[in-house]
Amino acid sequence: MGEADVIILGTGAAGMAAALAAHEAGARVALVERGSRVGGTSAISGGVIWVADNPRMRAAGMPDSREEALAYFRSLDHGDLVDETLEAFVERGPEALAFLEDAGALSVSVLPGYPDYYLDRPGAKPQGSRALDHDLFDLPELGEWAARIYAIEEPKPLMLRETPLGGASALPSPQVLGQRLAARQCGFGQAMVARLLKACLTRGIEPILGVETKRLVKDGARIAGIAGERVGQPFALAARRGVVIATGGFEWDAQLRQTFLRGPVTAPASPPTGRGEGLKLAMAAGASLGNMTSAWWAPTLVTPDAPWESGEQRAQIILIERTVPHSIMVNRQARRFCNEAANYSALGGVFHRFDPATYDYENLPAWLVFDAQYAARYPLGTRQPGQPMPGWVMRADRLEGLAGQIGLDPAALAATVARFNAHADAGHDPDFGRGTSAYDHFYGDRSREGTAVTLGAIREAPFYAVEIASGLLGTNGGPRTDGQARILGHDGTPIPGLLGAGNAIACPTGGIYAGAGGTLGPALTFGYIAGRTAALANL
Repeated sequence: MGEADVIILGTGAAGMAAALAAHEAGARVALVERGSRVGGTSAISGGVIWVADNPRMRAAGMPDSREEALAYFRSLDHGDLVDETLEAFVERGPEALAFLEDAGALSVSVLPGYPDYYLDRPGAKPQGSRALDHDLFDLPELGEWAARIYAIEEPKPLMLRETPLGGASALPSPQVLGQRLAARQCGFGQAMVARLLKACLTRGIEPILGVETKRLVKDGARIAGIAGERVGQPFALAARRGVVIATGGFEWDAQLRQTFLRGPVTAPASPPTGRGEGLKLAMAAGASLGNMTSAWWAPTLVTPDAPWESGEQRAQIILIERTVPHSIMVNRQARRFCNEAANYSALGGVFHRFDPATYDYENLPAWLVFDAQYAARYPLGTRQPGQPMPGWVMRADRLEGLAGQIGLDPAALAATVARFNAHADAGHDPDFGRGTSAYDHFYGDRSREGTAVTLGAIREAPFYAVEIASGLLGTNGGPRTDGQARILGHDGTPIPGLLGAGNAIACPTGGIYAGAGGTLGPALTFGYIAGRTAALANL
């Protein structure tokens, strides 16, 4: 049996942050990964990090405070916040980011103009100062390890702040993008994972891939290691100081989804790596659970012609598609059912609305309906303006014909579109208030003025429709921790030697998605806390 001071399970943002924190605190670290690649959900994400009063804000002279951040979260609380863990995130987030920047594991900049999601609440910031974007990373710096980052075959050679999503009026030129591709540069979550990985490798922390951890090893009441299999052979590793669970969520385990989540999940946007391994290990160790009905909800679009390499259905979050002019979402009654431009996490609730009369979810299936004006100007998933529509997009020359293709009442769809068009022409949506908030405008067409940023009639043939799924970016429930990232047992006391971070634990912010990067901010912070706590534990 091998031995380390601290074992980290999982190579996403939380796991690698924990590994670096433990190493720099003097521990010998083993970084263990179930799959053949590193990064998981972190690698395919936008990579934005939300931390209040962060170092980049301070350097830019942007005011923020602990009190403002706590007031903001508490104004959104529906009973799932725990003071100790929330305060640990808010207070130690800046410390965690400063540590990772100093370690060469992050290179970030303020994402200009990206607002917090609930600007009507006390402590909210309208200008995006709490959201951080990644600078480009040169993949050749990783050598052969570059090919082991999840989904790196689809490089993203730009930074979020250079895109319409990040506030730019136009993407970099094709020539610039071509030069970056040739140099194998990447941004987004790919850059985050790559820098974290390089920082680990530089310190001799080489991920151990292909380990299926089947159980936690105990020494009395203390967690003292792991046991499982690697390449079909028994694998065991002892931990002198602690084991950190940072394996991601459980959204790809059908039984766990059915057992815990509050509503249907038809298409996760995460890669098929979050299968609840860490949750099962923590439950077997007697962990107390929290936040289990919640997730980082998001409407998603299934791309049937591009499944994951392992064969699972692939989906992606839709942001621009439901926010820009000339599009609406309708339900099975062919009616609009929400402000389509609202933030994606909050929209999860409308897909879980249950109709007792039909004994079914009234807004599933849902459809994005748009016209030729939209097709000419805006993207749909990876399809860019001017490119042909994928074959799986429904198309018709009349709305009534489109309704027939997707199983909706033709008269009802025509009436819904006519009502929306009248409101769009008037520049006001009295039904759902689309276009009234600053957040609504962020993902809209900011080359336009006023409510035309997001409101525009659906009038020009051909007309199109694609199904919108009830999806998520990952689950955010799991074992409860204290403010030192120690996993708690049913009696509320820490389980000796067991810690957690990321989507594998009950999120320190409960189910509140405060703003862009609301998943990665807590993940990196609690990864850092967990690594330090484990490394400094008494032997």
